Amino acid sequence: MVCLGNICRSPIAEGVMRQKIEEYGIDAEVNSCGTASYHIGEAPDYRGIQTLNNYDIDISQHQGQQFTVSDFDTYDLIFAMDTSNYSNLAAKARNQKDMEKIKLLMDETYPGKQKIVPDPYYGNISDFQNVFQLLEKVCDTLSNTLQNKAI
Repeated sequence: MVCLGNICRSPIAEGVMRQKIEEYGIDAEVNSCGTASYHIGEAPDYRGIQTLNNYDIDISQHQGQQFTVSDFDTYDLIFAMDTSNYSNLAAKARNQKDMEKIKLLMDETYPGKQKIVPDPYYGNISDFQNVFQLLEKVCDTLSNTLQNKAI
């Protein structure tokens, strides 16, 4: 799960997806990072922590990290929160195999629509709640797809 700074959308997506794979009984590793180095080592935004706490998901121990080229070797799927981060990831791809791993997360629910997960950073708690609702839906769809091994 990849966004810009790895303190808002991607840690929320990681937390939601962790809950979903447990719920669906999927054997998978989930991680998140950012394409920028702004928040390396920092905790997630307190509004994201607060929002997820309402759903018994704890992301408070997460520390911001930056995407590295070696992540292409570690992960089978790399989901970008928006088209800008998708482009940043694509610029780091070494080959076609790397490119095939990068996907726009919202395409799992809205294929080909280029929908994004909006960045709630400059918003308020309701923006974080909105992001949670979007991620809850898309991670449920993704988990169902993974359970049926369609990816």
